[in-house]
Amino acid sequence: MSDDTVALLTTPNSAAVRAALAARDGALLRGWAEAMPVELAEVVVDLLQELEDDETVVLAELLGDELTAGVVTELWPSEAADILERLNPADAADVLEEMAPDDAADVVEELPASDAADVLGAMVAEEATELRGLLAYPSNSAGGIMTPQFAAIRPDLTIDEAIVEIRRVVDEVETVNYVYVTEADGRLLGVLALRDLLLGRYGQSVRAVMNANLVRLHAMDDQEEVARIFRDQRYLALPVVDDQDRLVGIVTADDVRDVIEEEAGEDIEMLGGSQPLTEPYLNSPVLTIFRRRIVWLALLLVAQAYTASVLSHFSGELQAVVALGFFIPMLIGTGGNVGSQTVTTLVRSMGLDDVHWNDLLRVLWKEFRVALLLGAVLAVAMFARAEMLGVTPNVALVVGLSACFIVIWAGLVAAFLPLALRRIGIDPAVVSAPLITTLVDGTGLILYFELARRILSLG
Repeated sequence: MSDDTVALLTTPNSAAVRAALAARDGALLRGWAEAMPVELAEVVVDLLQELEDDETVVLAELLGDELTAGVVTELWPSEAADILERLNPADAADVLEEMAPDDAADVVEELPASDAADVLGAMVAEEATELRGLLAYPSNSAGGIMTPQFAAIRPDLTIDEAIVEIRRVVDEVETVNYVYVTEADGRLLGVLALRDLLLGRYGQSVRAVMNANLVRLHAMDDQEEVARIFRDQRYLALPVVDDQDRLVGIVTADDVRDVIEEEAGEDIEMLGGSQPLTEPYLNSPVLTIFRRRIVWLALLLVAQAYTASVLSHFSGELQAVVALGFFIPMLIGTGGNVGSQTVTTLVRSMGLDDVHWNDLLRVLWKEFRVALLLGAVLAVAMFARAEMLGVTPNVALVVGLSACFIVIWAGLVAAFLPLALRRIGIDPAVVSAPLITTLVDGTGLILYFELARRILSLG
């Protein structure tokens, strides 16, 4: 499509796409798919609930397999699966064959088992076998995010023979930035950067110039560990091997970028006290969102019950000095905020592999000093606020000291828990901000009332 033609295209919207479908205007739809695949994908998702199955089939026919694959690739796997379910198995298979194998595997994984079997059965045998191989690995492993489309050559080739071989497969592989050297049985021997091939002497053997000391991933490695390796060393691609050290695929920087976005999104949702969604928010049923939130809320409700118990236990102190009740929201709110800040910082640092269990004492010492500074400042502010409300100096002193102690306590608790949970094999992201707030609320009140009891000579 020429630049002039693309310039005439308007951004696709629901009405325009429906009109193009009604008129069977394949040229306009293909123009959008070529020039604005992301925008067209968003509109198609919005229309899915309105389009009849036969209209979806017409859309795929007008776009053609390659452009349909391009649009589908821009969607979440669950959305892409919804589209392919409306096509007959042969047409769905044609679309999947045009997609990158790792993207296609993600979509097939979202299809109902019977539909997936039908689609795989309709695919070219070699490509179906490739997809089944990818589907055999957990979705959150190196094998689950790798692509089997890589450039591999034999060690006995010469540099000029290797270049000829790479030219032959260049359109079929994910990248030729790295060319892998393998034995006949697939065992990984080494790697050549494209630069090595271009600068090598004709007639020189591949074995002589390859790098045998290469970093490799195991197919069952967790995707978070894979992302950490890429981030630390800034690789463009890394090979993935099986238990026999055979090269089965490669993971590229693009794959890792998607993993980092996915893991960051999950951590953010979990820090907010909710299980992460597996599909777009607007496409998630109300009951799904309910189920992913209610468990945490119920647990937090149970945990918060002890806060009421603390208040009940110190009811005598509250009755004796009513002014103590004025400052409860400020104090527990401050403790919760400090805990949330500390947890967020530590979970992020642990995700970047900057902090480990062996660093616990260093972390506690650092957070103690930070909390001491924060507590001193907030104690002065709380004391001043209490004085402004006209309470007695002793009550103001209780409030100020409590603010300092609660801040320090919250910082230490929030510093310890993520590392402790990681130590026993629990994702530290589950130490959500609401949970930290709940833990600090009750213990902070105990500190507050115990200080009040001693300073004000209550009880």
